[in-house]
Amino acid sequence: MTSNAEKLYSLIAKDTKKKQSLFLLALNNPKSALEKICEIGDELDIKVTKEEVVQYLSSIDDEQTKLWLIKARGGL
Repeated sequence: MTSNAEKLYSLIAKDTKKKQSLFLLALNNPKSALEKICEIGDELDIKVTKEEVVQYLSSIDDEQTKLWLIKARGGL
């Protein structure tokens, strides 16, 4: 079963503009980036919590995602 966080991450990953915007936001304010991901989920009717997003991202075997997640956790 695919989680909402996984569905949302997949959609964001395919949208270069959204992905780049979130990356830049995460560099300056990781907590806001998590909030923005949840807002995007609301807009797309894919409800997620920050905790679900963090949990999903920590399960991904992608070095860039893991580096961002470490930064995001430090900002929370």
